[in-house]
Amino acid sequence: MEKMTGGQAAVTALEAEGVSTLFGLIGSATMEMFDALYDARGIRFIGVHDERTGTHMADGYARMSGQAGVILAGQNGPGATNLVTGLAQAKAAYSPVVSLAGALASGHVYRDAFQEVDQQALFKPVTKKVWTATGADRVPEMMREAFREALAPRRGPVQLNLPRDVLSGQAEFGAFQTPGQYRPFAAPAGAPEAIDRAAAMLAKAARPVIIAGGGIKNTEAAEPCLALAEAAGCPVVTSPGHGDAVPFGHPLNAGQMGPRGNIVASRLVKEADVILALGTRIGFNSTFYSYDNISEQAQIIQVEMEPTAIGRYFPVTLGIHGDAPTVSGQLTAALAKTDARTKAEAWTEAFKAERSAYLQTRDAEADVDSTPLQPSGLFKTLRDVLPKDAAITMDAGTLCLQATDALNYWQPKSLFTPLDFGLVGFSFACGLGVKLAAPDRPVVSLMGDGGFGMTVSELSTAVDHGINTLTVVMNNRCWGAEKAYQRDFFGERYIGADVSSPPFDKLAELYGAKGYRADTLPQLAEAVEDALQCGKPAVIDTMVDPSALYSFRRDSFKHRGG
Repeated sequence: MEKMTGGQAAVTALEAEGVSTLFGLIGSATMEMFDALYDARGIRFIGVHDERTGTHMADGYARMSGQAGVILAGQNGPGATNLVTGLAQAKAAYSPVVSLAGALASGHVYRDAFQEVDQQALFKPVTKKVWTATGADRVPEMMREAFREALAPRRGPVQLNLPRDVLSGQAEFGAFQTPGQYRPFAAPAGAPEAIDRAAAMLAKAARPVIIAGGGIKNTEAAEPCLALAEAAGCPVVTSPGHGDAVPFGHPLNAGQMGPRGNIVASRLVKEADVILALGTRIGFNSTFYSYDNISEQAQIIQVEMEPTAIGRYFPVTLGIHGDAPTVSGQLTAALAKTDARTKAEAWTEAFKAERSAYLQTRDAEADVDSTPLQPSGLFKTLRDVLPKDAAITMDAGTLCLQATDALNYWQPKSLFTPLDFGLVGFSFACGLGVKLAAPDRPVVSLMGDGGFGMTVSELSTAVDHGINTLTVVMNNRCWGAEKAYQRDFFGERYIGADVSSPPFDKLAELYGAKGYRADTLPQLAEAVEDALQCGKPAVIDTMVDPSALYSFRRDSFKHRGG
């Protein structure tokens, strides 16, 4: 047994979990933890400038590494409230973020004390679960529970509040449990009878298609998914935001589907007779919950780890509760036992020809001559110059909306977006977390000027800790998505949509980063190539035509929200 404070116990619990990177902002409420971190040589502390952006870093770290990302808000009250947006973002993305925050001393609760806020109630809507530690002796138990909950299917963020008196209190502690001692996990397989039935449906289909979602991407299960597609002889589309679930170069990859996806992938889902949904909810961004975007006549086989997601938005012919990679392997084996399948050959060959023509047209029609720059030319330049192992993070907003399926993702875990939360100000901070989880990969963050302006202070974090990402600011001097709404639905009555910003290239230099200005596509290509080799965090400020906005009139979107 060893006597230690609750703060020391919290840090020892992080060490037992194997945490090597901790994001946070120092505060007086958690000084016992920070003092213990001083001696925790195995944990790298990344001091951030805002708890919100620190949470985005933890989110990006979690998504890339597959492990929990950990954020520590050192102060109760305002330090804790700043976490809310980042945790809501992580919840929408099913990202396993463990959030720790200092909390008011137990004896001061309900007294309108300094920086008092009900943190238990505050975090309930934006996390899977929230706890408040009740004593120093229970800190290891609650830390274990936080990691267990965050990493259990479906993954997501959790919040542990640590009152000041709990962190300063002392207790006797025995050995700290390691993950293998308390949270072993084996992925569930699909029921054999369901596998046989699904294989028979795929074998008989004339127009089958696989939708690969987060259940394929997050488990890095491209190989079993594509083996299944090859066995079934059918194309694979990816759900929006998961365009990297399978490699771009595979001949059966159609790209991202949905009302904002590409025309080839979207057509496949609207004309299919059998749809195998692997690890996807078939939710808002994929369909807008409308049969305008998915075949009403198709037989749907939905494979999900979360049973309540099966058939939630569209009735299914067959629901399979199971792990998407595991079920993929089961279906591949089952298809090998069926009769020869020839019905889908014409469908798949036609798709391949259409996909090839689409990609050729995408390049041929890109506007590479106009100034200010047009999005199509900007994206073609990025396709040409970005390394195949680049990890790309994106914001919400009109330009990133256009970019999502306009870039090529050559290997899994290459695309990180706000997904259904649609958050502006996410990309740059997320990219810092991604880079820390994968330091050998180039990380490129795309943002609008408005979103980058929200989070630019984290350039100090990047410089201080040598987190050398590249941020491309697609500067159109406006809140583009909102301006597009005003153009498309409100008679061009513009108010509040325009943004002024300093020259971000010069601002980057003041922070100690490398700054570039690109007004032409050759300048952009040269800047990207140089920035990826410069050995510093880098920012490219590139001017984009402010009238080149996403057209919401093209969507089958029936209302103006979202």
